[in-house]
Amino acid sequence: TPRPWCATAADSQPAPSPSLPPSDLNMTESVTVSAMRWNVLSAGRIPRNSKMDIYQTVTDQIIAAIEEGVQRDGKPLWSGQEGANILPHNAKSGRRYSGTNVLLLWIAAQTKGYTAPGWLTYKQAAELAGDSGGGVRKGEKATHICFFDTIERTDADTDEICTAGFLRGYSVFNLDQCDGMPASLTAERHGFQGIAAADQVMRSSGATILEGGAAACYLPVLDTIRLPDRDRFKTAAGFYSVCMHELSHWTGHPSRLFRDFSGRWGSESYGMEELTAEVSAAFLCADLGLVAETLPSHASYVESWLRALKSDKKAIFTSAAAASKAHAYLMTAASAGG
Repeated sequence: TPRPWCATAADSQPAPSPSLPPSDLNMTESVTVSAMRWNVLSAGRIPRNSKMDIYQTVTDQIIAAIEEGVQRDGKPLWSGQEGANILPHNAKSGRRYSGTNVLLLWIAAQTKGYTAPGWLTYKQAAELAGDSGGGVRKGEKATHICFFDTIERTDADTDEICTAGFLRGYSVFNLDQCDGMPASLTAERHGFQGIAAADQVMRSSGATILEGGAAACYLPVLDTIRLPDRDRFKTAAGFYSVCMHELSHWTGHPSRLFRDFSGRWGSESYGMEELTAEVSAAFLCADLGLVAETLPSHASYVESWLRALKSDKKAIFTSAAAASKAHAYLMTAASAGG
């Protein structure tokens, strides 16, 4: 019998709620990728013809951010900090980044002091600057992110054409690193935010949410969320942050996103599910314009996250992609609910 995902039971190892099979994680950070090393085709500090293990490089960055944040205040580096309270987007297309790239850009914003949520490639910045002579300032360093791509190859033995997946790296710059940009690009994008919006996410989800007591948990067997009394939280944002975490667990039910990490990650599936819920909650809070907070006991989950990340260099890509799907599921329901 599955035990609850409970914020006050960090020492237990509950069975994970089922989740989306890896083949259905239709994100740029897909898990159906080859383990081999690939060329990183990007500008900036990484030479075009160099080779690096993108999986390991990104994983090392995320692990370092978690460990640094825990030493600072018991939370990941991206949690509730300036630079990680708005979902980053491409400033030219307006398209939001997703999955692992959100974490990488949040970490860069905080460590380098960027406050703008918009990012551009070097070429895009030059195009937007036009004849003003602006663009990326000389001496600025790029932030490296990645996307999933495919290539067709012919099997040498069978002559059959097969498709291989791989990660491709590229470089972006924050708007704070650019001159001569249109003023409209620096505007913050929060069209759907605040406490009322968070209430709407709760209401439109259709989840059974019971408030009262001291525990925050999702009960898979009952498909029910329990939350502590609101007066136990120091701030309203604290309550809604924990609620978004538990709602993220709730999305993994077989009738919804059908998320199950037990097959590949085995004993680390608990850490994978907790990391997924925490990252999804961070995405949701950023989308709602709330400063993400967590219960103090959430800090004790960090060790389980680190075990999962250190056991498999592709774990963060899988977890962040699943978090993006959970975030999209809940926000789509909220938007449809009016």
